[in-house]
Amino acid sequence: MDLEPHIDTLREQLAMAAEAGGEDTRALAQRLTAPLDAAIRLMLLDVLAVAAAEITRELAPGSVELRLRGGSNPEFAVTAPPADPDGASANIADTAGAAEPAGEGGVARINLRLPEQLKARVEQAALRESLSVNAWLVRAAAAAVGRGETGRRPEQGAPRGGRRYTGWGR
Repeated sequence: MDLEPHIDTLREQLAMAAEAGGEDTRALAQRLTAPLDAAIRLMLLDVLAVAAAEITRELAPGSVELRLRGGSNPEFAVTAPPADPDGASANIADTAGAAEPAGEGGVARINLRLPEQLKARVEQAALRESLSVNAWLVRAAAAAVGRGETGRRPEQGAPRGGRRYTGWGR
């Protein structure tokens, strides 16, 4: 994604605003444009990172990453949710919130009854990961089904060889 057209537009807007203030204001705006360039780029990257994180929460168990390689232009990398062999994906709805689709294809709705203590722990876990309860449950179910297909469960505390985790950090 090329940020330059967006930065140029902001420079033009600053120049137009400075025109109303006279020659001194125009000169000040020209002197401020160069130092503001880095701050503008950083803010745009921050906005893109926040957008990628929000999309990832809604796309769970898939993800969207913002990558910066070499140059200053960011790239998006999308990891699609794993496909369900039946072409349908589960949609687990918390009674307090709206249902959110997970994955591609049809969406099935189920009612899930949890003991109050477990529900509270699920809500806390989802909050820690900045996910909705539905997205967290879909991700947990997909991980459990994936483990079941390998025929064994990883031991707690054991390194998870061969798995790669990606995301955005601050």
